[in-house]
Amino acid sequence: MCLPQLCSNEGSRVLPLQNNLGFSLCLGFEVAPNTGFVSVEAQLKFMGAKAMNYCGFGVCRSRKRKTETQAEEIVTNNVRLFSYNSLRSATRDFHPSNKIGGGGFGVVYMGVLRDGTCIAVKCLSAESKQGTKEFLTEINMISKIRHPNLVELIGCCIEGSNRILVYEYLENNNLASALLGSKSKGIFLDWPTRATICMGTASGLAFLHEEAEPPIVHRDIKASNILLDGNFHSKIGDFGLAKLFPDNVTHVSTRVAGTMGYLAPEYALLGQLTKKADVYSFGVLVLEILSGRSSSKSTFGVDLLVLVEWAWKLREEGRLLDIVDPELTEYPEDEVIRFIKVALFCTQAACNQRPGMKQVVEMLSKEVILNEKLLTEPGVHLAHTSRGLVGDSSRATSHFATQMLPR
Repeated sequence: MCLPQLCSNEGSRVLPLQNNLGFSLCLGFEVAPNTGFVSVEAQLKFMGAKAMNYCGFGVCRSRKRKTETQAEEIVTNNVRLFSYNSLRSATRDFHPSNKIGGGGFGVVYMGVLRDGTCIAVKCLSAESKQGTKEFLTEINMISKIRHPNLVELIGCCIEGSNRILVYEYLENNNLASALLGSKSKGIFLDWPTRATICMGTASGLAFLHEEAEPPIVHRDIKASNILLDGNFHSKIGDFGLAKLFPDNVTHVSTRVAGTMGYLAPEYALLGQLTKKADVYSFGVLVLEILSGRSSSKSTFGVDLLVLVEWAWKLREEGRLLDIVDPELTEYPEDEVIRFIKVALFCTQAACNQRPGMKQVVEMLSKEVILNEKLLTEPGVHLAHTSRGLVGDSSRATSHFATQMLPR
């Protein structure tokens, strides 16, 4: 039996109340058709008047107080809660045809709310190690991190064992499907678009490292985590999610998170996680964007080199432009060469040699001459081989290796 919904002014929140085994409360936000929103305060007041009609014991009152406290936190923290039923309806009961992505954190579905708003619904692959209050605290922290190049978290669902995140929907899916997928399904991205994607991703990552409170190390920068909006502007997804999972669940905290082909060697081998691990992954990503090839799925030359090794070899041979995607027939050679060199600075074996992301933004956005005398060989972690860590990490210094000189 469901309690009726009370309607108030547009913009108020809604808290559906459902009866289950006497009287149980389910947190969520629904839009009542043609009536606007239902306020939390109105429903809580209604609940106080009606609760004892459904339950003769003190259980209802204690649940009422708990829900009231949670609702107050939600209102204060401005985190929108969705009911499970509303998300099930939006995704057509999580229909396989609505699936638009998936990974270590969970499966993502496209959904449409009753007001026509498109959303991306991520069903987390494991129950959070935290209670409801702690989970909401983490979600509130993530939702406050706003930047044009970060995917916006709209809200979540925490009914029962369900842990679902609701994000803004981005029309062009992710960089992996747009650029690195099959050519028949891929989208042609010209050089200005690719350069903008590199710049936007660098800006978003610099914000996470230097301006977000608290600072966030992403730990899994890769093409499938770079989402593209209708204008192919890039937004970083899946940031700040690691704390939502137990240490022994998914790929997140089993000492090393991330994806092979993007992992900084010191992180892959020793579990040493710093912002410079993200810088390394970003460097690999830039090479993928320039070459149109996947670092984790492609090998190059007779020696079957990985992408970073291939780029270094081409630099030593004076053939850097050979790495450029053959589909790119028109591009400014000087700018493309600068982007490749920036990627190589980012992927140096010694993490202290790599620039910070704010410096990377400057290197990409300005016509500068890079001091290549300070550029050292990239580090590469090759799993299941005797080569292990490739690259000289003995030249680590306490200052950034990249120096920029105005042209």
